[in-house]
Amino acid sequence: MTTRQSPPASSHLRWWICFLIFLATVLLYSDRQFLSLLKSTLAAEIHWTDSQFAGVNSCFLGAYAFGLLFAGRLIDKVGVRTGYAVTLLLWGFAALSHTLVSSVQGFMLARIFLGVSEAGNFPAAIKTVAQWFPSAERAFATTLFNSGANVGAIIAPLLVAWLLTFSTWHAPFLIAGVAGFLWVAFWLFFYRSPEVHPLMSRSELDWIRSDATEERDNASPIPWIRLARLPQSWSFITAKFLTDPVWFFLLFWLPDYFKKTRHLDIKSSWPHLMTVYALVTVISLCGGYFPGYLLRRGWSVTRARKTALITYATLVVPILAIGTAGDWAAVLLIGLVGGAHQSWSANLFTTVSDMFPRKAIGTLVGLGSMAGALGSMLFQFLCGHILDLYGPDHASAGYFLLFVYAASAYLLAFFINNLLAPSYKPLHLEAPEVKSRS
Repeated sequence: MTTRQSPPASSHLRWWICFLIFLATVLLYSDRQFLSLLKSTLAAEIHWTDSQFAGVNSCFLGAYAFGLLFAGRLIDKVGVRTGYAVTLLLWGFAALSHTLVSSVQGFMLARIFLGVSEAGNFPAAIKTVAQWFPSAERAFATTLFNSGANVGAIIAPLLVAWLLTFSTWHAPFLIAGVAGFLWVAFWLFFYRSPEVHPLMSRSELDWIRSDATEERDNASPIPWIRLARLPQSWSFITAKFLTDPVWFFLLFWLPDYFKKTRHLDIKSSWPHLMTVYALVTVISLCGGYFPGYLLRRGWSVTRARKTALITYATLVVPILAIGTAGDWAAVLLIGLVGGAHQSWSANLFTTVSDMFPRKAIGTLVGLGSMAGALGSMLFQFLCGHILDLYGPDHASAGYFLLFVYAASAYLLAFFINNLLAPSYKPLHLEAPEVKSRS
């Protein structure tokens, strides 16, 4: 048994690494928001319906799912330094491609490029956290970098509203692409693995490896088929499939929700949108800290993680009251849902590194995220169909049906997750040896 150590008092290199992946997530989620925020502006130019807008989003999610099928495997093979750089480099070009299109079909192609290029972010980020943090800090570190999604969503409305006062809708995508290239340059300059990083102290490395097994990063990746036979794999994959659609629903449809049900356009609703994601950030940070607090009080990994997950699943249920809520009460309810989702997501990701060896993390995170993207893609089609069916005059009823799904998805996902993975104990998996050919 490994003796639990205390974190080093003055060495914080791991948190600077976490800050870098936080910045990457800010960039990616800002760009995800741009199209939703520009939906009404672009409608005057390309005249798209809700179903066509949902189709564009579904193209992104379908391409994202396809990319995730291979991105996690790529990260496991080439490592996070190279894999992350390739991901953000391609993403920068994808962001810039939006400035070259002016039709529904053109945006579909641009979003397909964006989805494929973005697929490497979460497998690379989760693998980085697994390499740089002991289990007691992983959920909080995951929450910190994942909060970049919220910060990106906070920045995006303000940035778009400001840019539209003196520029065209192309400007946000141009800025995002250039920022992506700058991030890649800094990542390649600064990032190294913990064991060889020139700024790493001995005490911090001992803390990072305080609960590590004898596994080495040069071990062979675990085959997909081997992972697919394990119920623990499906505990993560199924939960992602059921709950990721809620987050993408908020990300893509909130501006439209405020416009159609609260009569607030982007110039009026940006304070509401920023407040939603500010609440999401605060709640998710508390949610990321919670299981680590329980672990430090002596709780087992399984008990701490499951307590956190059921807590976050329950916090989503009050969204059922949104139909009778005023504008700012609706902001509070939506913020609670988003914060609960991000807390849920961070802890769900952490269960992968709790149970699986490091050489399987990128692959499994990729598979689970692919399932989440596929579920989100299907839900986007449902959103567009329901909202077109109810029409602008009854949009509140259509949106309420979508919020009903949000209220129930997490409890169902927790039940299935608990059934397939009663414990989050480490699995001892060995990749088959590769026989050399003579």
